[in-house]
Amino acid sequence: MEKKRALYAGTFDPFTNGHLDIVQRAITIFDEVVILVAVSPNKKPFLSSEQRVNVLRKLFAHEPKVKVDSWTGLIVEYARLNKITSVVRGLRPTGDFEIEFQMASMNRKINPDCDTVFLMTSEKLYYISSSLVKEVFTHQGDVTPFVPPLVHEELKKIKS
Repeated sequence: MEKKRALYAGTFDPFTNGHLDIVQRAITIFDEVVILVAVSPNKKPFLSSEQRVNVLRKLFAHEPKVKVDSWTGLIVEYARLNKITSVVRGLRPTGDFEIEFQMASMNRKINPDCDTVFLMTSEKLYYISSSLVKEVFTHQGDVTPFVPPLVHEELKKIKS
């Protein structure tokens, strides 16, 4: 029987507890989840793609169902090249649906063999976003409630 594989893509700059929640739930549905650090030319990242990949590999080193990679192209092309037929996306009650629906529709048009699976973000974490975490961090606020400890350690290196 073929493995059910999914792709969870994002800039993950930084990877938050909301992202972690989605991955933990996705691995109960899929045999393998590839966390894909998407490199967006339009964004100025806090952490380099190498830093993000490395911290995610450390964070999920104990989880054999999770693989981590990075990619500069369209995520549905990565999915096609790697024979992945599902893309996992988290939805927050903050206006995500319209943007995510449009992206899922475009992805399906580009790669009809790839479906998007939406997971609702936990009610305890829905307010967390990478951009808000960066904002709090930039103003010397405490981001420990919002990111996994390994991510927090990586962020502290920026200040040094």
